[in-house]
Amino acid sequence: MLTQIKTTLSTSRETLLQDALGAAALMAMLLGALHLPGLV
Repeated sequence: MLTQIKTTLSTSRETLLQDALGAAALMAMLLGALHLPGLV
């Protein structure tokens, strides 16, 4: 199992970086949406 994880990390590093950036953007939008009612 550990070898599969290492293989996946080494072969798809670009995709994982894009996925991490997408997840961070979604979290930022979620936090913004949760704080929006307090601003109005």
